[in-house]
Amino acid sequence: MKVFGIAGWSGSGKTTLLTRLLPVLVRAGVRVATVKHTHHDPSVGDEECRALARAGAVECVVASPRRFALVHEIHLDETEPPLDWLMGRFAGIDLLLIEGYKWAAHPKLEVWDPSLGKSMLAPGEASIVALASDEPVSAVALPQFHRDDVAGIAAYICQYCQI
Repeated sequence: MKVFGIAGWSGSGKTTLLTRLLPVLVRAGVRVATVKHTHHDPSVGDEECRALARAGAVECVVASPRRFALVHEIHLDETEPPLDWLMGRFAGIDLLLIEGYKWAAHPKLEVWDPSLGKSMLAPGEASIVALASDEPVSAVALPQFHRDDVAGIAAYICQYCQI
């Protein structure tokens, strides 16, 4: 399994890019999974699953003929699991796309929107290997893509990851 990330500040368009990128990769025959990091408290699973978690279940699998989801509850005395542990939970995948985890060591493309008023991550983060922005950026010597160049970004990721 190859690992590649999409990083950037909140509101930069990471999720939008991923939702446009996934169909292109799938059409190319790549089996893709994602990990999305959030600072919010996501609501995952159906109401019965959440009721079981409230009752004390550490993990709950919700299964149907079309999909299943494993929900793991992190209790107050536990810490968020490290990315490496989460990555170890995947099997049968060609490419794991990781959204967020700005400072993790895996290679990543930065999605940068200068209108957010935030500094670019790339100049100080060696794991960033490419940049997607709506404007060319002369401050970094990395492969650059327009945020709408989904086909170009997909081709770059496949070439970089050799898949």
